[in-house]
Amino acid sequence: MSFFNDPKRIPENYGLRIAAGLIVYFVVMHMLGYGHHVELRLINLVILAGGIYFALKKFKETHGQQMNYFRALVTGVATAAIGSVLFGVFMFIYMKLDASMMQSIIDNEPMGRYLNAYMASFIVALEGVFSGLLVTFVMLNYFTTDEVGS
Repeated sequence: MSFFNDPKRIPENYGLRIAAGLIVYFVVMHMLGYGHHVELRLINLVILAGGIYFALKKFKETHGQQMNYFRALVTGVATAAIGSVLFGVFMFIYMKLDASMMQSIIDNEPMGRYLNAYMASFIVALEGVFSGLLVTFVMLNYFTTDEVGS
């Protein structure tokens, strides 16, 4: 059984896909000159939600169409955490290599003068984890899950 088909590796599998999607989106927007548009970060939420949706769908498929609410919640949040932390690591490396991006953040953001590459990448990762928690919670209300007491 390969890594991408292992039902015990769903968070890692889809977390890597989320991270890849976020990295590709960031690089494309940066190359097109839209890297400074903060509003485009909303697309990150769409990428994150898509990855979580497909992770939960795969979880349900591989577990005989049964989905325990709390295990599904852990799967969704773990998927988002893996994708977000990997993207945060990428952003840290990118900001260390491209000092002009970090300087642009310092100059243009309201709290920018208090930030460095460590804090900025940590905030990116933390934002992704909490967004993933919220997205997972909302999605689980639309998936059919087992009763909590059973």
